[in-house]
Amino acid sequence: MIKLVFIATILFCSTVHSQTSIDSSRIVKVLTFNILHGSTTLGDFDLDVIAAVIINADPDLVALQEVDFKTNRARKYDLVTELAYRTSLAPLFGKAMPYDGGEYGEGILSKHSFITSRNVSLPCSPGNEPRAALQVVCMLPSGDTISFIGTHLDHTNDEHDRIMQANRINEAFSDIKYPAIIAGDLNAVPGSETISIFEEMWTPTYDAEGPDNTHPSNDPKKKIDYIMYTPRSSWRIISTQVICDTVASDHCAYLVSLELLNR
Repeated sequence: MIKLVFIATILFCSTVHSQTSIDSSRIVKVLTFNILHGSTTLGDFDLDVIAAVIINADPDLVALQEVDFKTNRARKYDLVTELAYRTSLAPLFGKAMPYDGGEYGEGILSKHSFITSRNVSLPCSPGNEPRAALQVVCMLPSGDTISFIGTHLDHTNDEHDRIMQANRINEAFSDIKYPAIIAGDLNAVPGSETISIFEEMWTPTYDAEGPDNTHPSNDPKKKIDYIMYTPRSSWRIISTQVICDTVASDHCAYLVSLELLNR
């Protein structure tokens, strides 16, 4: 009998920005990762493969998309808690909609405890999937307080819902008290109206002249996964990295290291 062994292809594409005098206590490593509702691209269910991507990236904060909470297709697992257990991070789930005997939405994993959290429902057209933006406030080892938001926008070809959702996010977080980072699968490419709306408030971490593509993981053709921050004067980019594990998900993970500046 012939046994077939599948080996994931993992690609790393990274950019390091030349910086001096970096305060390590104010570095925040952020990962955004669409986890394909816990399935792998082989069609099986192996949370250890997904967890390994997160563990190897060693992030402070993780925004997870396509997160199931006790659905039938996810074997009744609370996926964000299962991944938290495997990665030794603190979990939070935010419901976007009921689904398949459970719920579906956003997840956040963190090295830091949560001071506060909230889940913001995003608008959608009738018949389209509801979406959400999940926010946490936490304190860094330096004693600084920051806000972190994970989201996942509409995936349909028509940009109408993504535009509504981007506007709602900017409105919901327009009076944010702390330096903030937003991360997620925005299902929109650089230069689109959706991304332009985000960039009215948020500073992107990608190179506009040559953005690193994040989808699909086996041959990335477009950038749809993002990390952005506000205000511009409060952060600087230390490095960016696209991590493409062809088994863990159909999306590459996107990792960005930011330094919170003393402004």
